[in-house]
Amino acid sequence: MKERLQKLISGAGLASRRAAEEMIKAGRVKVNGETATLGMSADPDIDTVTVDGKRLRQPETRVYIMLNKPRGYVTTLSDEKGRRTVAELVKGAGRRLYPVGRLDLNSEGLLIMTDDGEAANALMHPSHEVAKTYRVTVSGSEPENAVCALEAIREVEGEPIRPAQARFVEETEQGRYILDVTIHEGRNRQVRRMCAAAGLEVHRLVRVAEGELRLGALQTGRWRRLTPEEMRYIRGLE
Repeated sequence: MKERLQKLISGAGLASRRAAEEMIKAGRVKVNGETATLGMSADPDIDTVTVDGKRLRQPETRVYIMLNKPRGYVTTLSDEKGRRTVAELVKGAGRRLYPVGRLDLNSEGLLIMTDDGEAANALMHPSHEVAKTYRVTVSGSEPENAVCALEAIREVEGEPIRPAQARFVEETEQGRYILDVTIHEGRNRQVRRMCAAAGLEVHRLVRVAEGELRLGALQTGRWRRLTPEEMRYIRGLE
């Protein structure tokens, strides 16, 4: 299948797409022996693509998984304090995978892990405005007041933030209730800090969606590979 040359070069791990464009402009890229121009495409299964005279290698198959992170695990590959890490939960994936973004120690839910740096950057880059939805169990005020307070917040501890969306889900026991809170940034502990600013105590926080990616019925501590539809969504961000 034909793809833009800069995407092929980036996918092979040789350079970022922007750097690949500069390579093409500089005449360093050839397709079937002819100097390439910006905007050209090639099929790596048929065409011979070279950069500085060396044939472009086929990229390794990348791995993309969704983990339902449990409480009590840190979102790193190793921890100097000896705490449990998300890397321990995905050993069965057969590859060293890196978390896309973070969930703090006491937070749970959807965490994408991959060995594809470009896909990770696409999900995290502010320009793509990938919304993140958290299901939060709170107490401290009436639900309707909590929703209004959260949606009115424009800064947290002096940091400006975009308006969030909040929705009441259901009441639970002992005066607690569940809200869905959707944010458009990934600031450190943002939802927890927003709840504190709104006078709410957080009892549980679970990320349930990131863009079009949904946690669904994935059990806590389990992981699965992303579906073709989910991969098309991520590719569309790149």
